Amino acid sequence: MSGIVVEGLTKTYTRGLAGERVRALVNVSLNIPSGEAFGIIGPNGAGKTTLLGCLLGFLRPDSGRIAIDGHAPDDLAVRSVTGYLPERLVLDRWMSGRDFLAYHHALAGLSPAGRAAEVDGALERVGLAGEAGDRTIRRYSRGMLQRLGLAQAMLGRPRYLFLDEPASGVDPAGVVLFRRLLSDLKQRDVTVILNSHQLDQVERVCDRVAFVRGGVVEAVETVAAGATHARRLRIRAADATLGTRVSREQLAALATGAGATLHDCNPPEARFAVADDAGAARLLQALIAAGVPVAEATPEESKLERLFLEAAGGAEAGAAPETGAGAAPPPAPNTASYRPPGSAS
Repeated sequence: MSGIVVEGLTKTYTRGLAGERVRALVNVSLNIPSGEAFGIIGPNGAGKTTLLGCLLGFLRPDSGRIAIDGHAPDDLAVRSVTGYLPERLVLDRWMSGRDFLAYHHALAGLSPAGRAAEVDGALERVGLAGEAGDRTIRRYSRGMLQRLGLAQAMLGRPRYLFLDEPASGVDPAGVVLFRRLLSDLKQRDVTVILNSHQLDQVERVCDRVAFVRGGVVEAVETVAAGATHARRLRIRAADATLGTRVSREQLAALATGAGATLHDCNPPEARFAVADDAGAARLLQALIAAGVPVAEATPEESKLERLFLEAAGGAEAGAAPETGAGAAPPPAPNTASYRPPGSAS
């Protein structure tokens, strides 16, 4: 059986001198097919990092079962095809970036014959080729550390890649680079598990997303399903047509005829409520037919922003305290340097 299967996963921690048991995960069940990009979102303290720790075999659940390609997460057969980029990177700062990758290439048991070429290729993919790769890691910025950690996680072409806030501290160019790399991985049928607060990046990369709160998976959404959801659409005209040549009353009538609703008009922009993609298309057709030079049409919030706000009640009030359910870090190495014997990651 390929892919990741999670059944009835429950994990608790002991907190305080009184030994209070705090639930970090509660009866979590997921089925992630091989080759899917799967996102995990939720408020702080929701249990997301605990879930990653269990999937990686760093944490032992109280009950439930995890199988990756039919094996336990800590099985060496799984470790050998797994890459991992943790949220908190602690690297060997005295090494150069190139030496760091060569060292982990050797730890992973990969062929020495292709080591130099594969290390050079990894540095090139993450934008650290040339002098940047020869620089000592202590001189790296936060964004460069994230790039190096991702390069190390991808050594050996893993089939499963676990990423915990991969774009944290990365500049806009790095964010674009990460998104491109993740798209390339999807084309190679790599299964990507992405935990991130950057909802726009998750929506661009992932096929499905789980919303976690209080240790419970409250929703699993297919990102493409946003086409079936109502949303507010912002229309910008290329000139002052909106509200002048086409009056507010005319805009309201055009919207009603297209099955939409005019929310407000502030030339050269107007905002409309549409039911779905088909409704947005009808509205745009009506506006253009009426002589409105539409320059831009954008939703005011993404699918995942809507999911997050709806599931969280518009705020993080439902999040567990930072000392509670999801706040405890996995009791395992949190550095990209950790690699089990024989692992390619």
